[in-house]
Amino acid sequence: MAPRLHFISGLPRSGSTLLGALLRQNPRFHAGMSSPVGGLVNQLLNAMSEDNEFSVFITPEQKQALIFSIFTVYYQDQGDKAVIFDTNRLWCSKLPLIRQLFPEAKVICCVRNVAWIMDSLERLIRKNVFEVSRLFGTATERATVYTRTEALSQGGRLVGFAYNALKEAFYSEQSECLLLVDYDILTQAPKDTLNLIYQFLGQEPFEHDFDQVEYDAPEFDGRLHTQGLHQVKPKVEFVPRQTILPPDLFQQYSQLSFWQTPSNSAANVIMPRSADGAQV
Repeated sequence: MAPRLHFISGLPRSGSTLLGALLRQNPRFHAGMSSPVGGLVNQLLNAMSEDNEFSVFITPEQKQALIFSIFTVYYQDQGDKAVIFDTNRLWCSKLPLIRQLFPEAKVICCVRNVAWIMDSLERLIRKNVFEVSRLFGTATERATVYTRTEALSQGGRLVGFAYNALKEAFYSEQSECLLLVDYDILTQAPKDTLNLIYQFLGQEPFEHDFDQVEYDAPEFDGRLHTQGLHQVKPKVEFVPRQTILPPDLFQQYSQLSFWQTPSNSAANVIMPRSADGAQV
């Protein structure tokens, strides 16, 4: 029996790597950090577009089969798993494609107050003080915390693209397949949150170990010259801290959490209710 495919998407620095590290503890599941599948799908779609003069010879049915084959080939060695989670921030912008290829698939979107996302990225930049992060294209973008956050928030960049894609998915006609998981509740009440995720997926509960979580991708992060980008701490816990962003920047980005007051959306949301509980 072929494994069931689900997706993890959402915002950067919002717990997607942590969630993947937890889900992979279940021997029935395969999960990890961002995979190349989304990028391969985009490249093949472009190759089959009108920009290619030979695209007239490719039928819609062939296009669908070719895209589907990327998933089957990439995950052919995971045939012993019941469920596969593919992680990529672009999946929120591909809900119509996902629903056509995998009608039963769910998309778990990790979210977080955008101000804390910027704070987290800024901490990484300052931690790697002798590296020139490839998150930025020019010295001007890297110059100050203001230029760095502005660059990251642009529509095609790390935070801006993911935010726009998430918003598109949240208000789309396919939004019922979404489950937004707030980073704070995932770290404050991981057991309750995982139970709700399992319910949403229709999977049997599993006893996860929240004190021994393992995941790191030093080689990948090293290529970005941003060490620690995908490193997961061994213990799942919420650690309050003071922001390192200037007050005006923190205020600017803290107002963007549209999912906290959902309207005109059928998406499901898990967000904090209290220090020891979760709500949908």
